[in-house]
Amino acid sequence: MELNTLHELYVDELKDLYSAENQILKALPKMIRATTHPELKNAFTDHMKQTENQVKRLEHIFADLDESPKGKKCHGMEGVLEEGAELIKERPAADVLDAGLISAAQHVEHYEMAGYGTVRTWADKLGREQDARLLQETLDEERKADELLTKLATQSINIDADREVELSTASETDSKPRPKPKAAKAPQPSTHL
Repeated sequence: MELNTLHELYVDELKDLYSAENQILKALPKMIRATTHPELKNAFTDHMKQTENQVKRLEHIFADLDESPKGKKCHGMEGVLEEGAELIKERPAADVLDAGLISAAQHVEHYEMAGYGTVRTWADKLGREQDARLLQETLDEERKADELLTKLATQSINIDADREVELSTASETDSKPRPKPKAAKAPQPSTHL
């Protein structure tokens, strides 16, 4: 697709977001299974439902534009999600994994907020008030999701992860053989008179 107008750029970015949202829908079930923290599990589950609605909003916008939402792959989101998948494969301690999943999810949220903020502004400029309203609704949801993740991280999950690291370090220290203290050397007679 040639990008010679703001309208064409707008449609292209919407396709990018549509691809990103669908990638997120595929990744969220894995994140839900991986987390052990009940509030984080609920947050991911709720966000999956929100994401399904966000996809429907985008489909509504595409229908109004008489454009297909398909035809573009969001490589940026693919990379962000791959980092989260790698973390899960590394199998860190449960609380540490939960803290890492929050980080991964916040990378996703920030990527989405940048994209939705941009297309909402373009929709305004192009006189597409209904689009702008729908895109603002999604942007508000992404901000709230990010705020919830920050709250979970700072009020419990990061604290638990730090405790897990301290316990792990303490048990490693206790299980390592301690070196024997060196015998003190006997004082040497002075050769000075």
